[in-house]
Amino acid sequence: MTPSDIIKKVRRLEIRTRRLVTDSVTGAYYSSFKGRGMDFEEVREYAIGDDVRTIDWNVSAKMDRPFVKVFREERELTLMLLIDLSASGIFGSIDQNKRERAAEIASVIAFSASQNNDKVGLLIYTDEVEHYLPPKKGRRHILRVIRDLLFFKPQGKGTNHKAALDYLNRVQRRKSVVFLISDFLENEQGPQQERPLFTTLALTHQRHDLVSIALSDPREYELPEVGLITLEDAETGEMVELDTSSRSVRERYKKQAQQRRENFKTGMRKKGLDWIEASTDRPYLPALRQLFARRASRH
Repeated sequence: MTPSDIIKKVRRLEIRTRRLVTDSVTGAYYSSFKGRGMDFEEVREYAIGDDVRTIDWNVSAKMDRPFVKVFREERELTLMLLIDLSASGIFGSIDQNKRERAAEIASVIAFSASQNNDKVGLLIYTDEVEHYLPPKKGRRHILRVIRDLLFFKPQGKGTNHKAALDYLNRVQRRKSVVFLISDFLENEQGPQQERPLFTTLALTHQRHDLVSIALSDPREYELPEVGLITLEDAETGEMVELDTSSRSVRERYKKQAQQRRENFKTGMRKKGLDWIEASTDRPYLPALRQLFARRASRH
């Protein structure tokens, strides 16, 4: 792909995601994520309805009438996008594969943050951290983020969330808003809700404001009836042959996929973690808006 082709593709995604970032999305983002605190701005004379707890008694005593302290929210945030580019993200049975869907969702979030004058950073990982773009502001930087989301070529195939989150915690000392986008298809043994993944996510959430977006494709939950097929695990290379003409095979596959999904939900709920699902066959904006609304209602 030539540099001009890359620029055209970045611009197409910019145009599409800017159109998706409506006032409702940007406003919902703003109300969902609070700044680092309140800064003192000035004092003014007390007015009926002011909170008496904000009275500045020293100034009031000097002026012989009540004055209150006025504060403003320190709004500027740092948003980090953590993107899992393991080989399983290449899979897709619809128009977009999971990697393309991840890039689009991340772009919408990045533009929402940019319109609120927040810094945006990017961390791409597989079984190790492969690329880190420090948080900055500005359209040019956001376009760099989009370009890297679309065209970065990872070396690894597996997934190591802990390595990525440990790296984030080292380089990002101040509390940040973190969106982790992954299909969460790890090759670990044992009940999924007991895996170290959820403890790792919870520990990062104690330090940062972590939101996870779980990508999926409909074919990961249900097989079509097309006879003999060979499935390959993109991360391990393991091959398995299935006879999809067998109803019992299709039902067993579906049951296992549903159990994996329920285990993931249970693990996230137990740790009190924020997350949404984003399937390649359904619009993701409603889920994103619901997430923002749910968070805003807590404040």
